[in-house]
Amino acid sequence: MSDAYERERQNNSRLDDLASKVTALRGVTIDIYDNARDQGVIDSANDNFSSFTTTLKGSATRLGRMAQSGNKVAIFKLAGMIIVAVVVLYWIWSLFF
Repeated sequence: MSDAYERERQNNSRLDDLASKVTALRGVTIDIYDNARDQGVIDSANDNFSSFTTTLKGSATRLGRMAQSGNKVAIFKLAGMIIVAVVVLYWIWSLFF
């Protein structure tokens, strides 16, 4: 009778070990899924940044053409935008450092 009891105890022990391994595997699977979903967010952010970069380059090109035309108002607008951009960047830099 004690032999059967010992086998039952060993079976329960191995069943508990197996259950813990299944739980660990489930956790890894969920982490992989979350990581893959986060990667989609990163890809979307990269696409948005690329679009922003293209738009910014187009705006800079138009501002450059406007300044080359010799229009004094356009030159003052461009200078004002550059000054504002530098001040904002300095302000942001001073917040973090």
